[in-house]
Amino acid sequence: MMHRRRFLAGLAAVCPAAALAQAASNASALRALAEGGMVALIRHAAAPGTGDPPGFRLDDCSTQRNLSEAGRRQAAELGRMLRQAGVRVTDLRSSRWCRASQTAELAFPDIPVQRDPALDSFFDEPERQQQQTDQIRALMASWRGRDGALVLVTHQVNITAATGVYPAEGEIVVVQPTEADVAVLGRVRV
Repeated sequence: MMHRRRFLAGLAAVCPAAALAQAASNASALRALAEGGMVALIRHAAAPGTGDPPGFRLDDCSTQRNLSEAGRRQAAELGRMLRQAGVRVTDLRSSRWCRASQTAELAFPDIPVQRDPALDSFFDEPERQQQQTDQIRALMASWRGRDGALVLVTHQVNITAATGVYPAEGEIVVVQPTEADVAVLGRVRV
């Protein structure tokens, strides 16, 4: 992950067009979110490692892989960026994993977070993928035509299964619910 970030930063330095394209993509996706009726799928902010330690428990954050200090700052910056763009969050849900719920709480401290098992990671239990993906897609489809944004803070595996996008930590995938599925409108990176 660190090598990818360095590569992208280096690419932006030597290729201003790449940096401009990323900024334009961010702006377009943020405008769509601000208009309302869209869904923001957010991968939890930076949390070192992969998966969870053996024997982790949902009711004990000390047993889980948690946000780093950089991840805590990243989560707060996500919220600031969305507020500055005029995005009105009218429903905020997160995975029950601490790194996801903490991302939601740090990004949106004034909005109650609803913990939703459909957003839980199925990294270690791939047999749950189809059921949870169906639940997430149904939740997004039900948002069609509503005011404000539905924000779902979850995990890479969930976002990839629902959209085909492999997001970075703290990345937002903006989708528009349609009758049949969802359309990915863009991606936003802090």
